[in-house]
Amino acid sequence: MVDSHNPPVAGSTAAEATVGAGEERVWRAGGLEPMPIRPLPEAPPSIHLLGPTVFLLALGVGMGESYMWPRLVLVFGPEIRWLFLIGVTLQAVVMLEMARYAMATGESIFTGAARVFKPIMWFFFATAILVYMWPGHLSAGMSAFEQLTGIPWVISAIVVLILVGILFSLASVIYDVVENILGILIGVLVVGTAIIASIAGSWADLGSTLAGMFAFGYFPDGMMSEEWFPIVVGSIAFAGPSGMQQMWYTLHLRESGAGMGAHVPKIRGLRTAGEQENIPAHGYMFDTSDPAEMAKWKGWRRWITFDAFLLFWGITMLVTISFTVLAQSAARENPNVKDLIENGDRSAALQAMSDAFASAGGSLLGGLFFCFISLIGVNATLGLFDSFSRGQADMSYFHFPGAKRFKMSHLYAGFLWGVITFGILILLFGPADGPEGILDILAFLSTFAMGAYCVVLLLVNNRMLPKPIRPKWWSNAIIGFGAVFYLGMLFYCMIRFGVVDLG
Repeated sequence: MVDSHNPPVAGSTAAEATVGAGEERVWRAGGLEPMPIRPLPEAPPSIHLLGPTVFLLALGVGMGESYMWPRLVLVFGPEIRWLFLIGVTLQAVVMLEMARYAMATGESIFTGAARVFKPIMWFFFATAILVYMWPGHLSAGMSAFEQLTGIPWVISAIVVLILVGILFSLASVIYDVVENILGILIGVLVVGTAIIASIAGSWADLGSTLAGMFAFGYFPDGMMSEEWFPIVVGSIAFAGPSGMQQMWYTLHLRESGAGMGAHVPKIRGLRTAGEQENIPAHGYMFDTSDPAEMAKWKGWRRWITFDAFLLFWGITMLVTISFTVLAQSAARENPNVKDLIENGDRSAALQAMSDAFASAGGSLLGGLFFCFISLIGVNATLGLFDSFSRGQADMSYFHFPGAKRFKMSHLYAGFLWGVITFGILILLFGPADGPEGILDILAFLSTFAMGAYCVVLLLVNNRMLPKPIRPKWWSNAIIGFGAVFYLGMLFYCMIRFGVVDLG
């Protein structure tokens, strides 16, 4: 047998190098159970419709793109979008590297972290609780729903939380249900916002939006202030899927059967928990010295590259371009909106965007904007709560003593209803000042998680995988930049401003 520091050389396999007759061929990585060698499934066509990427789109095309960045554009102008371009491009590369480990092993990045050093995994277990117990996306979405219907946002948010719990509990195979729902919601959102932006905006708005993506080095007055820089930092983290959402994506890849994930059973809902198959405590590895297996691996890498740059990056950019065009239209319709936002009226951005919709086709379209924001809040909540519960259940099942007395489905349900209960308590008694305050706290905390996972990603991919499938130097350089970028901004805020005031 070999370990991750002594990969098989050409012409041999992990098993052939040291095992005797009849012993199982394995790949050893870190201190956890070795991974049996199994065939890598054939890769699907590179060009395809939404698959597991729909979860990142649901989480990425969320309140950052539709609310936080348009708010920054209303205050600082479209030139600030160069920071969004850096953020979302960095996330696309992170997506590729997260997928590398998940598709090669069928394990989540959390198990990969445990193979390096188990306390690292428990660090993310605790971080997920700290960051994602806050119902920020749903709060902002239901705030828009309140402006549309008059129903208090707290009541509608609580109702949605309970309905999400019931939906996931009754689902047979949770992944299949969530993927189908999110696919429909994303389609409505992308097409709808593009149509409205083309009606409400102008060619000049589109031109300044595109030019703003390349205004590198633009630092407007006030951006580095104690009031705004923490929000800018959180918004950069929200340029695409924020916080630990990329880490949870590795679980969605496994559930979809991508790469070696095809060898791992899917998680079931409570209604069919009795049918849950036993999930092995280890992943699987393919023979990286076999040219036929490596050819299949290259096919999977083409498949995920299409996801990262044409689906994830492309759709995220399309939606944010639409909302930036609408933000500029909103500034014309409400010339005083910048002053209102700077004076603490956070909801002014939503109202101004609604007025931009209304200018294109009357009050009906104005109400439609609030429908879109509400939809985004529900969309993100579906993805976040599923992902949080899936990630916590995965770490608990494999690494918490005694957890295997329960089925993975039961652990998933426990964390799901736990986060729903906490969310309801925060909505009723929480410390944040309104829904936008909850969202800003969530965004800022996410920056910390993202800097940390970039460090872990470098360790896992470069130490736990065989050399033939480890990342290239340029990919490591980008991920390293991400670690410095996120953590640097975060620590600058903490050192420069002390206790950050997001209120």
